[in-house]
Amino acid sequence: MKNTIFTGAGIAIITPFNEDGTINFDCLGKMIDNQIESGTDAIIICGTTGEASTMSDDEHLECIKFAVKHTAGRVPVIAGTGSNDTKYAVELSKEAEAAGADGLLVVTPYYNKATQKGLILHFNAIADAVNIPIILYNIPGRTGMSIEVSTVKELAKHKNIVGLKEASGNISYAAKLLAECGDVIDVYSGNDDIIVPMMSLGAKGVISVLSHVIPKETHMMTQYCLENNFAEAAKLQLEYMDLINNLFIEVNPIPVKEAMNMMGVNVGPCRMPLCEMTDDHKAALKASLVKHGLVK
Repeated sequence: MKNTIFTGAGIAIITPFNEDGTINFDCLGKMIDNQIESGTDAIIICGTTGEASTMSDDEHLECIKFAVKHTAGRVPVIAGTGSNDTKYAVELSKEAEAAGADGLLVVTPYYNKATQKGLILHFNAIADAVNIPIILYNIPGRTGMSIEVSTVKELAKHKNIVGLKEASGNISYAAKLLAECGDVIDVYSGNDDIIVPMMSLGAKGVISVLSHVIPKETHMMTQYCLENNFAEAAKLQLEYMDLINNLFIEVNPIPVKEAMNMMGVNVGPCRMPLCEMTDDHKAALKASLVKHGLVK
């Protein structure tokens, strides 16, 4: 097995915005500190939850540089650098490496898609261009395509491709992936509702949204799994299922940003085209936060 970037709970951290739409770096720094102090094992910056798709190039790189500098080596910083344009993904990945990122999260090309052969060429081109580890990101619900298990096995031959964030929500796919590739690539759950099932099959942890609101508990859930104490891990998984479901009651990161604002962390709005939650969804989300003592 290659070197593992992290085990446990990494946070797919949101990007807080000021009311004028600019990035609130003061808030981002406080969030990073709180996560690390609460046991979070890695910071994943500029991913789906971080709204990287709405950022300019300058904003994207500024966020990565800030996260690296502020984290200051306390935990790994993994930068989202994926694109549906291979050339752009290569350049962004090189810049993230130069900024000091410990690893990269690279999503499957979207909209134009690719054949499985195209995926191999795409990811290998990025891996050839850098000298830091890469986590592939499989999320067919957003990209319109999936990385086949045989493709993962082929990509795992590259020394820099060390992990895969599996966010299809398909536990059968995950089981096949871990059965055939678990000895050559680290797998992380990309879905908070199946952290324990995934880790019981051999996943190394989770890249989490839930960590925003209960970082200590999310970290402990993964630690119990890593200690083979799946009974205690399952208790936490089941205890927080209502909260997990309501954090995805609308498109991520709309609910988690609303939750943070409800909890008194002023992270601001999402950028368009993501918009404010409906009132009934806000009520359901708040009910879960109240139930777990996160707001009054």
